[in-house]
Amino acid sequence: MENNLGKENVKSLVWRIAIPSMLAQFVSVLYSIVDRMYIGNIPRIGDEALAGVGICGPVVTMVGSVAFLVGIGGSPLMSRRMGEGRMDEARKIVANAFVMLIGLAMILMVLMTAIRRPMLMFFGASQITYPYADIYFTTYLTGTVFALLSTGMNQFIIAQGFAKTGMISVSLGAVLNIVLDPVFIFAMNMDVRGAAIATVISQMASCVFVLVFLFGPKPPVRISFGGYRPGIMGRILVMGFTPFIIIAIDNVMIIALNAVLARYSAAGTGDMLITCATIVQSFMLVVTMPLGGISSGTQTILAYNYGAGQRDRVMMAQRYIVLLCVAFTAVMFVAAQVLSPAFVRLFTSDPQISATAVWAIGVSTMALIPLGVQYAVVDGFTGLGQVRYALPLSFFRKLVYFVPLFVLPVFFGAKAVFFAEPISDIAGPVVTSILYSAVMPRLMGEERREAGSL
Repeated sequence: MENNLGKENVKSLVWRIAIPSMLAQFVSVLYSIVDRMYIGNIPRIGDEALAGVGICGPVVTMVGSVAFLVGIGGSPLMSRRMGEGRMDEARKIVANAFVMLIGLAMILMVLMTAIRRPMLMFFGASQITYPYADIYFTTYLTGTVFALLSTGMNQFIIAQGFAKTGMISVSLGAVLNIVLDPVFIFAMNMDVRGAAIATVISQMASCVFVLVFLFGPKPPVRISFGGYRPGIMGRILVMGFTPFIIIAIDNVMIIALNAVLARYSAAGTGDMLITCATIVQSFMLVVTMPLGGISSGTQTILAYNYGAGQRDRVMMAQRYIVLLCVAFTAVMFVAAQVLSPAFVRLFTSDPQISATAVWAIGVSTMALIPLGVQYAVVDGFTGLGQVRYALPLSFFRKLVYFVPLFVLPVFFGAKAVFFAEPISDIAGPVVTSILYSAVMPRLMGEERREAGSL
């Protein structure tokens, strides 16, 4: 094992797991960033194709969120059982998660293929952008099983202390995607379809790497067969529901944003504003994915030590995680103010789109720093199995977002929707901090309840 979760210095342990997890998620952002960057620069059709792929973005992420439902749902459970010394039950959790991911991937691929046209049109595609959205999404769905297995099972690698190995698995796919994108898009003249094919091949490579490792001799808890029980699957789903619903609602927010822009934009500007929103969402991914890597990757430290009854180590780790998350969002806030023009130029050369996108990034990141507290605390509660706190806190922040999203454009026009993000990024962390201060000391002071057999 790369890290001894129960004995090593907590501060160095947080750093050694958080940084590779953050870098892994940063690299994984390149999947969508590189796709969108190349697509936006396709001659003659770039801006329309980018808007079409932007429509697909939240739907693709919602499909991928199922991997977190199972992966982040099962990996803290596995870590707690390891901390309790119950290795047989830890292996059963991994076995059940593996089967669940395969089954859910098959269901999603069939369902999404059947409803793709009405779904994409409802989510904001126009007659101009739908063909690009359809080509990208249909091709992407063929690799659903690779996407879910590579992302979901990678959580069980990280949760056993192999953070560097988890980073390598993600980096492998991202680097391959960067290399293959220009080959399929430009050299082979496949345009949008080529971007999706490159992504599927890259996810396949990551999937193979993850499965070879988890079937191999190195991890203490490997993939095994048998021991499938509805009770275990149900517990995984309960634990994973919070991160799943966070990702799902995040994407509903993007879908709603696109729909509101299409409705309230002046004639002929709807697709242009959706293109701007796609660029803004790409920048926000550079923030939220690595931030989530820090907060979710370090869940294993909290879960393992909570299972082992080491409350002081749990509290110490949580403090370091919060500080690290806030430091990261502070750096990204500065980057948003300084580097957004260069970032936007990666996607488009149109001066009107560029100016609007830079302005929208500035607005959307106004309250970025408090977001670090939100992620650290909510994912911390999830790692401790305290879904009763994590879920309401997540829902509250999303609810705050939706109110200005629908109200502001009625009075101030379509561009006002971008102010919904900073409003929610202030209200959410304030409430989260208050609840954490009230609950956490009592929670850590409770006598540890025996988890019992799954």
